[in-house]
Amino acid sequence: MAQHAERTPQRTHHLTFNTDGRPHPLENTLVAVTFVLGLVAVVTCGFRSLHILASWTGLAGLLTGGYGQFISATTAERFALIISLGMAGFGFYIGMMHGGFV
Repeated sequence: MAQHAERTPQRTHHLTFNTDGRPHPLENTLVAVTFVLGLVAVVTCGFRSLHILASWTGLAGLLTGGYGQFISATTAERFALIISLGMAGFGFYIGMMHGGFV
């Protein structure tokens, strides 16, 4: 062969929020915390007796997610935060409907 085929390195796809190539430990931590709080709020809002837990975890998830949106650096972080904020908001509002904070 007269021409040499150039080998390009294969890209491996990893589940990461650092799509710009730089580490963002605070932003990634806020994504994880918001996701866990939103998940707890959504799961507990289905039980009327757990309205206090659903309301407080939902509120905490909304606050951490809001701050995470404020300082997020990549689109992947923002996407995960919006999903987590939705879960936290849903759990918060259903928890408030069932009795609120007290």
